[in-house]
Amino acid sequence: MKELIEYIAKALVDHPEEVQVSEAGGGSRIRLELSVSKDDMGRVIGKGGKVANSIRALLRVAAEKEGKQATLDVVEPE
Repeated sequence: MKELIEYIAKALVDHPEEVQVSEAGGGSRIRLELSVSKDDMGRVIGKGGKVANSIRALLRVAAEKEGKQATLDVVEPE
């Protein structure tokens, strides 16, 4: 699932080398954090959060296929 989020995010942004996805949790619940460059935050979140919500929907479907639950947080770059 981490690879799926990385693939989608790198396709959306101008600076794919700055895309970072970290995975936390274990068992049947997984929490992913996506970090991109400051310039690309708007592309990943989208107008009204539509892009981020679409990515979350794809993640949810992929997680259900594996019998897990997953959440995605888009975090501010440092």
